[in-house]
Amino acid sequence: MNFLFPNNNFSANPALILIFLPLIIWSFAMKGFALWHAVQEDEKYWFMAILILNTFGILEIFYLFVFAKNKIGVNSLLKKINIGKH
Repeated sequence: MNFLFPNNNFSANPALILIFLPLIIWSFAMKGFALWHAVQEDEKYWFMAILILNTFGILEIFYLFVFAKNKIGVNSLLKKINIGKH
């Protein structure tokens, strides 16, 4: 009994695409920003962990807001991606 993928065809269920597409975009965005930040701070072990592990942005969020040498705040994050004050 295969509830999520009837007929073993992922593209046959558009609701699943609408659920997973934002998750994939979120994951790539957080991974890219966290990798960029790790390179700027010369944190090689964090860079490797973030690069290898896929955690849908969870590890990246913990790194950026808790474990980074120079922690960033939400306002700083928004400013860096040009959503903050202009």
